[in-house]
Amino acid sequence: MLKNVTITLSEETAHWARKKAAEENTSAEENTSVSKLVGRMLEEQMRRTDDYWRAYARWKKIGPIPGMDASERGSRESIHERR
Repeated sequence: MLKNVTITLSEETAHWARKKAAEENTSAEENTSVSKLVGRMLEEQMRRTDDYWRAYARWKKIGPIPGMDASERGSRESIHERR
């Protein structure tokens, strides 16, 4: 179900959005309006954000990796020591 929303843009932003929508009209089969462009951009941002937090939650569940302990790492001097 689609919802209508009203947004306020600066003149410069509105000009960019109209130009971007027109550019997409030359390569897409359907006409891209500014509304469709903004809707698609918001959906993409929502998916990226949701994907990030899902991946972060999976990473947090993994826990420490056996054999990888930061407390046992070498000193700065020993790591950069010339051999």
